[in-house]
Amino acid sequence: MVEPNSSSGSLPLSRAQAQAGWPGEALDQAVALQRSLVIGDRDWHALKTQRARRAAEQLSAALVQLLSGDDPASAKPTMARQRAIDLVTNSLGWLKAELSDPGCPTHQR
Repeated sequence: MVEPNSSSGSLPLSRAQAQAGWPGEALDQAVALQRSLVIGDRDWHALKTQRARRAAEQLSAALVQLLSGDDPASAKPTMARQRAIDLVTNSLGWLKAELSDPGCPTHQR
């Protein structure tokens, strides 16, 4: 899962600040969705080639980024928006079959 406000160049917003412009439970719901879609270590080999699964995982992480680190009323670009854009771009790569699994490093020895 992508951690909210990780490696940003700006001060992280408090939970209350981040949610000020979003519906009350939106962040908690987005986090729950992202956690349910993340492909964990145990499922990696079985699910790594499922493009829609990989895309959904990335899209849900993008939503968490927006809800946890962005003020929707701000006209200025934010680090949270850029991270969300990066995740959406990555998810499109999976859906368009432009990205594929790089393989497991432990099996390439």
